[in-house]
Amino acid sequence: MKQTMLRISALTAWLLAAGALAQTQAVVTPKRVYLANDDHTDFMWSADANTYQKVFIDQLDFHMKLADETRDQPEPYRARFNTDGNYWLWTYERLKSPAEFERLIGRIKDGTITSPLNTLVSAYGGQPVEAVLRGMYYPGRLERRHGLRFRIATATENATLPLGLASLFAGSGASFTFRGVCGCVSHISNKVLFDRPTDVYWYTGHDGQRQLMKWYSLGPHAVGTYWEAGDPEKGLAWLESDPGFARRHVDPLTKKPYEVIGLFGFGGDDLARKTGVTPPPEIPAVPGLQKVPSSPQIDHFHTIAHRLTNSLRQVRVSNEIDYFLDMEKTHGVNLPARAVTHGNEWDLYSASMSETSARVKRAVEKLRSAELLSTLVSLKYPAFMKNHEVARDEAFTDLGLFWEHNWTADGPVTRGQRAAWHDKLAANIDYYVNSIYAEAMVRLGGMIPRPSKTANRFFVLNPLGWTRSEFVDYQLKGPHDIHVRDIGTGKDVPHQIVNLLGRTHVRIHAPDVPSAGYKVFEILPGPGSAATTPVAEVGPEDAHGRRVIENAAVKLVLARDGALISFIDKKRGGAELAATIDGLALNDFAANSEAGEPLKVENVGPVSVSLRARSDAGLPHGTVITVYRDSDRVDIRNEIHSNFGDLRHWSFGFNLKAPKVHSEEVGGINLNKLQSDGGDYATSHARYDYITLNHFADISAGDGRHGMTLSNADLAFAKLGRSTDAKLDSETPQINVLAGGQVDGPSLGIQDQNGASQFLQRFALRAHGGYDSVAAMRFALEHQNPLQAGAVISDGQNLCPATSYSLLQASDPRVLLWALKPAEDGIDHGIVARLWNMSNGPATSQLRLAPAVAGAHRSTHIETDLEPVPLAADGSVPTRYAKQQLQTYRIQLKP
Repeated sequence: MKQTMLRISALTAWLLAAGALAQTQAVVTPKRVYLANDDHTDFMWSADANTYQKVFIDQLDFHMKLADETRDQPEPYRARFNTDGNYWLWTYERLKSPAEFERLIGRIKDGTITSPLNTLVSAYGGQPVEAVLRGMYYPGRLERRHGLRFRIATATENATLPLGLASLFAGSGASFTFRGVCGCVSHISNKVLFDRPTDVYWYTGHDGQRQLMKWYSLGPHAVGTYWEAGDPEKGLAWLESDPGFARRHVDPLTKKPYEVIGLFGFGGDDLARKTGVTPPPEIPAVPGLQKVPSSPQIDHFHTIAHRLTNSLRQVRVSNEIDYFLDMEKTHGVNLPARAVTHGNEWDLYSASMSETSARVKRAVEKLRSAELLSTLVSLKYPAFMKNHEVARDEAFTDLGLFWEHNWTADGPVTRGQRAAWHDKLAANIDYYVNSIYAEAMVRLGGMIPRPSKTANRFFVLNPLGWTRSEFVDYQLKGPHDIHVRDIGTGKDVPHQIVNLLGRTHVRIHAPDVPSAGYKVFEILPGPGSAATTPVAEVGPEDAHGRRVIENAAVKLVLARDGALISFIDKKRGGAELAATIDGLALNDFAANSEAGEPLKVENVGPVSVSLRARSDAGLPHGTVITVYRDSDRVDIRNEIHSNFGDLRHWSFGFNLKAPKVHSEEVGGINLNKLQSDGGDYATSHARYDYITLNHFADISAGDGRHGMTLSNADLAFAKLGRSTDAKLDSETPQINVLAGGQVDGPSLGIQDQNGASQFLQRFALRAHGGYDSVAAMRFALEHQNPLQAGAVISDGQNLCPATSYSLLQASDPRVLLWALKPAEDGIDHGIVARLWNMSNGPATSQLRLAPAVAGAHRSTHIETDLEPVPLAADGSVPTRYAKQQLQTYRIQLKP
């Protein structure tokens, strides 16, 4: 009995021990470690464009060959390779045979080769929204042509990141993104970068769209950089032993460590590895970081994955997507979300070629008019875009290249070479936009009928998505004794003769020009019945050389140097909105208001009145202030007539207490306060001296009674008050728009503006009551997309209506038409409409088009269909938006 009991006890003990062991074994789950050879490109930094084209091709060929050689290995140990931009694929398609490119496409489909949506590594802070999107159009074409989907978009090395880029990437089809920073040439210290708030999270835009983000804190052995798999064994050992990583890399709810680890990137931009040519070292010695030694052109990841795999971890060669899919499936539900902006750093260096960067920004804006014209023409001449496709594809790729992150210009490629490359990109973009605009203007003029060959008619084009009444200029050839008639209403409209750049124009006030369409006017001899009284009064000079210009909406005082000393809002009790702060008023270039020539009155008439200033204060510069009929808009045209090498700003000081400044950043509208104060700026790991300034900044008093919208047509960045790189000044009511310069000193960026000596920098001001994001953007779009006029030259064709036409109307005024264009794959695939809900709440909007709609699809921003959209009973297209959401639709029209 005793022996039996002993046996039972022993059996029980054995069963208990076995159960405990089984339980322990069940709990200890091997980690999954993903090693990704992501090849970082410092384009036009380490070498010229031709060298990189060869590198791209050689690398892709090498890694496809290696994939063939390892195809019989177990799946985790098969060779894979990741490019850092779609420009690799673009280059390969153009320089290799169609059969070779098809082989590459096959490798993308089977997961051997991965490419992101972005063209190359970009600094995104200074980019217009459409520049970001058009830079990803090439992979969109590949998606539709080859049945692919690109799931990743990235922005690496630069230490900062805009908030709304998450929305633009996600809206273009990317689900995942990762970042590794340089840990060098930054005002954000490595001590800060060594401890991020969290290393994996949902990178989220204002609209709630998001991407799964891997952004590890810096550490030894290149962890957290863009080449963190440079020494996988030491890097992995560090991650597995570092208390900080253990603290950050845990489920916030269960407090258990994440089971998935990724190390992406190998060797940085090491041309010794790629070509055998050894450049100067890219990354200087930084405490706590070690540069990985140069390596030959081999992929040893499959052997390392074998060697590092054990009972505690499974290591695999990664195409990056596998890491994200695993992370999302295993931990995605509990991952934290972050919706903050980190400001700008290397982004700012594009201001070192301010006029070239402004040329590109202007071309992107002009694309609205050019593409509407192309759409109207293509609906009647379907082959119109065929002759422009090559230039279009080059221009969109060049938009993806222009803001490439090496604006630092501190590498082996000389500053002169780098500057010449940017000028070439700008010229290509300009050429495409101007060519389709010019040809389509002529063609549309030939499609609108006129009663006789002698009728002097012109059409006025409105590229925006709502009806507008404002000025437009049309070049006048012939007598000045004329009047201008609205053909649709039969009424004469106010006009005046103006001189623009040495050419005579007739400027009219064009009423009710329809949404995304046109209206026709006729020039007739002799006087008409429209008003002729000047729209504004200009007073005499005072003792300081200042003059008053006043219309029904505003009363302004302009100084000789072009600064507005006073801005009275006559619609809201005569409130004074201008203030002099640190010696600078509104639109102030230098603190010397009396220095300059006497102010000159120009172009006085019933449509507009202008006042011109010219001064050498600061630098030789000129300013023209213009006010308009039935408008509260004040236009400011600034020109700098001198080269400069230091930092220059246009300062705008406001008499607005407890100000709140909203601005369009990249893909979203930010409140420029720290997140701890209810704003959108990260409270750490950010740089604060310059915000992104896309279409507008709006500054409103804390009591909500007064405010001002500043429209910005040409520049990209602004300093709020007395902000520094370490402190955001959200209390001083002043916006200092960066006119140009090398923000971080003479060793970073292009010196002395690459010799440029003529700069065009335009703004507009509008007073208002409480802040309204929709009104602010509408105002800025109207300023930066003026009505366009073209001659009606038809000899009797009736292809288009003779008086007016609207292609598209959106029912909800909060939803703004952003782009309207022929489908990228041809007008036979329909037209593409991109719209942005500018409000902070959800919206629905019915799109009505003429001709009638045959069908519609919601698509990505790069025009790959997502889902069909059932039409409403009245034939309109019902569209839905989250707050601040940008949506794209492909719409087919009936013949």
